[in-house]
Amino acid sequence: MKRLIKYTLITLLVIAALLVGGGFYMLNYALKPEGLETRSRQISDTYAYLYEDYMELYSWIDSLRTTKALRDTVIQSHRGESLHALYVRAAQPTGRTAVIVHGYTDNAVRMLPIGHLYSHHLGYNILLPDLHAHGLSEGDAVQMGWLDRLDVLQWMDTANELFGDSTRMVVHGISMGAATTMMVSGEELPPYVKCFVEDCGYTSVWDEFKGELKNQFGLPAFPLLDVASWLCKLKYGWSFREASALEQVKKCTLPMFFIHGDADDFVPTWMVHPLYEAKPEPKELWLVPGAAHAVSYKENKAEYTRRVQDFVSKYIR
Repeated sequence: MKRLIKYTLITLLVIAALLVGGGFYMLNYALKPEGLETRSRQISDTYAYLYEDYMELYSWIDSLRTTKALRDTVIQSHRGESLHALYVRAAQPTGRTAVIVHGYTDNAVRMLPIGHLYSHHLGYNILLPDLHAHGLSEGDAVQMGWLDRLDVLQWMDTANELFGDSTRMVVHGISMGAATTMMVSGEELPPYVKCFVEDCGYTSVWDEFKGELKNQFGLPAFPLLDVASWLCKLKYGWSFREASALEQVKKCTLPMFFIHGDADDFVPTWMVHPLYEAKPEPKELWLVPGAAHAVSYKENKAEYTRRVQDFVSKYIR
């Protein structure tokens, strides 16, 4: 009997050690991906990427640099970290302002195509933050939008200070930036925020990681995802389930434009439907035919610009 108890305890300890080890591996795999150093931090490479896919940006960015209109700013987060953003004032003085939020392992520079939409085509001031652990901001682990929502609230205040105290603001995010945007939308917001645009954001970190665990490793959520979520709570102060855009949009009463490619299998298209249903009016939805993940603008520039302009012009004048 004693031997049975001994072997049972040893077996349980081995299983626990394997689960904790697997949980740490998954946590680091998800929140400290190689792309943070090879993609997000390599700013010069990002500009080269932009010019390959968005040739029209070269002359615009060159002009901004020549006139020193493309500027950097830095804030200190509530956690004491230095966070970086790019910003550009509108060609003509205006209070119309867009805060534009990038995705997973991206950076502020990679959002300049959306910046071009608002700045060049719509005449807005723009501010593009590098989220925690991305671009030129400090940090060593992705926060998947949840802690980032608090930083974006600070960036919104910073934009209001930079561009005047009469700003009328839209927050526009893509992918993880869209989830961040939705997570921001459920917070208490200053009066200058008028609307939101979310492009292919996920319902929650739990749902997104659950799908990727199955797609990449063929594993079920239980028990590995539960362990990784628990470890995330211990290490970073938040769990995968609480990081929920779905719960946040339920509290949002400001207008929101939902955009999602109908061929998206990374943040699968089905996610936009519960998000849209949960969001109180006013709201709009555009399912982009044939678009995979985060390419709706790239493949439909004219229509994307027109639809965004039509939406924001209803609430920002």
